[in-house]
Amino acid sequence: MESTRDWLTQPGGIAERLLGMRKAAGLTGEVLATNLGWPRSKISKLENGRQAPSELDVQEWTRACDADTEATHALLEELAAGRARHRQWRHELRRGQVALQSDLGTLLRSASRVCNFEIMLIPGLVQTAGYARYRVLENVRVYGASADEVDATVAARLALQDVLHDRTKAFEFLFSEAALRAGLCPPDVMAAQLDRLLGLAGMPNLTLGIVPFGAEPSIAALNGFLMVDDATFVETFASEIQLHGEESAAYERIAGLLRDAALTGEQAREMILRVQAGLLRAEAQNFGESREG
Repeated sequence: MESTRDWLTQPGGIAERLLGMRKAAGLTGEVLATNLGWPRSKISKLENGRQAPSELDVQEWTRACDADTEATHALLEELAAGRARHRQWRHELRRGQVALQSDLGTLLRSASRVCNFEIMLIPGLVQTAGYARYRVLENVRVYGASADEVDATVAARLALQDVLHDRTKAFEFLFSEAALRAGLCPPDVMAAQLDRLLGLAGMPNLTLGIVPFGAEPSIAALNGFLMVDDATFVETFASEIQLHGEESAAYERIAGLLRDAALTGEQAREMILRVQAGLLRAEAQNFGESREG
């Protein structure tokens, strides 16, 4: 699979075009760094493909080099296209599930806003240890991830949840009612997971939204997604797609439509309590039937 550096340094790629733009403007790397207020090392990293630029980096670079609007748009389009790349899960899991959790942690710690929508699952950042274990075991079964890493991966996933207490960050977790009712773990594990959701519901920087059955949302929820600031990550069974620019903005609009159909606040809390009560009744009934048997 093509690495990020391969993409940046390919002939005619972003690194080469940034370098050419600076030279065409008659600027040394030192002068450009001073004009932009950047460390000199950043200029070198961008021109050698050792660092991917942000959209703001591209805009500031082209402005400092007096590049025209067309050249700026072309670079931004190339950046968006390159970022909308696939990370194949089977390939990524060779690094280990703990390493993937570490990657996510790096992303989250630098974020100011996170929005996660799921259809069948409770979002990872609000999972209990019991629920997370069943999700990690799925990767062992489906992708051949190492069973030896299950405990460490669960611990790493729970450690990520420290970011929820950072009041400078805003979190929104949207999921369908199916995520509450799907039998993807034993009832006692799910009951504890619902307790966890109830405990988080009052956090001032966190919003829970549940799209109930029969809500008739104005858009069909075809897949889950994670939005971290201006980037969107979409997982399939085989890969992860990272989106930026207009493609990411489309998911922002989709999130808004799902938000409009979701129950939040006290209504969301009441739904969670109803589902939890149903689980407890079913457990009690099964226990009674087992004793009679």
